[in-house]
Parts: sequence; C-alpha cells; structure tokens
Amino acid sequence: MNWNEAIEQTLRTTKANINRFKDQYPHVSHGDGKYQLVNHTDWTEGFWSGILWLSYEYSKDPDIHRAAVSNIQSFTERLRLESCLEHHDIGFLYSLSALAAWIIDGEESARQTALQAADLLLKRWRPSAQIIQAWGPEGDEENGGRIIIDCLMNLPLLYWASEQTGDPQYAAIARKHADKSRRFLVRGDDSSYHTFYFCSESGESIRGGTHQGFQDGSTWTRGQAWGIYGFALAYRYFLEPAYLETAKRMAHYFISNLPEDLVAYWDFDVPQSEDTPRDSSASAIAACGVLELIEHLDAADPDRQIFLLFAERSMSSMVNAYFTAGNPSEEGFLRHGSYFVRGGMAPDDFVIWGDYFFLEALMRLGGYTSGYWYER
Repeated sequence: MNWNEAIEQTLRTTKANINRFKDQYPHVSHGDGKYQLVNHTDWTEGFWSGILWLSYEYSKDPDIHRAAVSNIQSFTERLRLESCLEHHDIGFLYSLSALAAWIIDGEESARQTALQAADLLLKRWRPSAQIIQAWGPEGDEENGGRIIIDCLMNLPLLYWASEQTGDPQYAAIARKHADKSRRFLVRGDDSSYHTFYFCSESGESIRGGTHQGFQDGSTWTRGQAWGIYGFALAYRYFLEPAYLETAKRMAHYFISNLPEDLVAYWDFDVPQSEDTPRDSSASAIAACGVLELIEHLDAADPDRQIFLLFAERSMSSMVNAYFTAGNPSEEGFLRHGSYFVRGGMAPDDFVIWGDYFFLEALMRLGGYTSGYWYER
C-alpha cells in the first residue's frame, strides 16, 4: 500500500475544507457528505486542529500552517471563558491544538495554554471517589462518580504537564485514574465497559454500563480502541508492565472479533447483518493504538508481527473501500463512521475523530509522525 499517496489525497480534502469551514469546526455529517459545523461547543474541535498540524508536518504547506495557527486563539479564548468545558475531553481538545502548536512551532503561548488546560482537567479529580469525573459538575446526581474509557486518551495531557512543570501531581492523579480504569473498565475476558459508576462520596464501586454501546454488558468497539491506545500511551510514560499487558490483551480481543474486512461494527455484541452500522473510526483508533504498542515491544515478541499485520491490513481495507480519496464532493476522509447509533446520531457518517486517527495512522505507517499525545 502506498501510504504517501493516501496522505496526498487527504491533503486535497483538507485544503478544500479550510475554505469551507473558515473559523468553524467540523463535528459529524448527516448522510449528505457534509460536516455539521460547530462553534467551540463540543468535545471534537481539537481533531480538526490535529488534522491541520499533521497535514502541515507532512506537506510544509504555509497555507495549512496559517490555518493551524489561526485557530489556536479560539482554543485559548474558550479556556479563558471555561466555555462548554465541564467534561474530561479537555485532553482531546488541547493536546491536538495548543500542545501540537508547542511541539511543532515551539510557541510559548501555546505551551501555556496547554498547561492551563491541564490545570482545568486536574480540577475534575474527585479525591473521595479517586476518579477524574467524566461529565458534569462536581456532585452531579447521575455523573458525580462516573468514569468512561475515553478518558484514557485525555490523560496524556496530564502526563505531559508533569514533565513540563516538574510537578508530579498531574501524573500521579492521571496514574491513579488509569489504574482504576484498568481495574473496573477492563473485564476478565479482555473486553471493556464503556462507563463505570462509583459512589461519589465513598468511592464504592457500583456497576459497569454503557452510554453509546449496544447494552450495558456489551463491548462498544470505539471504547475498546480507546483502551488499546490509552493504555499503550500510559505505558510510554510510566513503563508500568501492567499497562503494556492490558493494551496487548485489549488489542487481541479487538482483532479477534473483527469481520473479514477488519473494519469494526459499532459494537462487538450487536446482532450483525449487512445493515448493521460499522464504526471505521474504531478501527482507525485501534490501528494507531497497535502502532504505538509496537514501539514498546521487543523485536522477538510475536505480537509485533500480529499487530503490524492488523494495522496494515485494516488500513489497506479502509483506504480501498472506505476512503473518499480526495473526492471534491465529500468533506470527510473516512466513510462509515458512527457516533451514537442507539441515539440515532450520525450512525453511518463522517466523524471528525475518525478522519484524524485515519490520518495519524497513515502518518505512522509512512514513518512521519506519531501525533501529539507526547513530546518528541
């Protein structure tokens, strides 16, 4: 597979989208090939910023760089106002925008924005429950003691903040949350819960469940992919063998439950037919996760070849059958992503995080960059 050719095709779409989106941010599409645009009100704006930075790193195109730089101010202003930030996805928002700008351009103001974002994320730590609360204000009746597996991808912002400041508190809290996630979100058969509830006052475990999966005991495929990548990144920072082992186990579960074309359905336990929605974003995230994993495995480890083969074959499948390949009438890269199937929200559409991770996986396979989850 010529990964460079695929990256070049994404650039055509990205350049067109710069003019289409202007100062707004793509979220999901609704069956028409066009992205719904939002004004810094959601958890997904960072993925467009991340696409711009990845595209610039590959192309060195000054127009793409200008677009990437120009939106950083909006992230800074959102943080100043603490607008629509009562959730843990601060990591998704600021790792791929401000932190990316610092990594690539060495822009000190962007570094400060990323550190301030880490401070805000740290405020979601609930000492009584020993968790980073996923959604809502402290003491929220439904969500006060709730974690979700997605948070594993927000923790790298805290890991990085400890490295930058020398303050161990960021990483210590992130590690406690990762440990709790490993204990309660990952099940004995290496599948995962999407979400878990604790008593917000005592920290007592209550139950596992789902928000976006098929049912409480099923395995939401995007959540499983977040776990693969999130624990692999936790291992990068802490070198804790349990994180590496967990990422590997979750990767094996993901791979062994895929359909023939290696692109996941939206939930591993949903009844499957030709009409069952896929979630191409889950397979793109998983590809990034196993490519991260490979970097930490011994040359003699047989899992290296298993994981590399999965990443290459799954990405080839997506490039050949799911990729828009620069089609000027479509605004996304990756068809057949799903957002919230049970809720009827974008069940078979473009999703901007799918586009981001698809491009990150292409860049990793091409030997260019590994995204903005850690400083290189």
